[in-house]
Amino acid sequence: QLQLAESGGGWVQPGGSLRLSCSSPTSTVDTYTIGWFRQKPGKEREAVVCINMHNYIWYYLNTVKGRFTPARDNARNTVYLGLNSLPPGDTAVYSCATTKGRCIAHDFSTWGQGTQVTVSS
Repeated sequence: QLQLAESGGGWVQPGGSLRLSCSSPTSTVDTYTIGWFRQKPGKEREAVVCINMHNYIWYYLNTVKGRFTPARDNARNTVYLGLNSLPPGDTAVYSCATTKGRCIAHDFSTWGQGTQVTVSS
């Protein structure tokens, strides 16, 4: 059964950068569409960005375009999410999830446990 694990979160000052990782200890992820989601304190989870197996990228949030970049490394069985120019408003638990095919936000079914990103001075 596919399992996912995220890593790379932490504390960063405003304007800083982080790189999150999403990998699977049980399966290869190269044929899956990977979505990144986040949940801010007291808010519902929201879809951020998606990358499919052909490296097609779809941004659900316009506010992260040009700052967040997903990328696949199939040799490492990992999908990354580069976070740049982070403001405090990007503080959230970030999770990755999988689906097959198109980047339809409600189709994602397998989730990782999430990694905390905190942006503050």
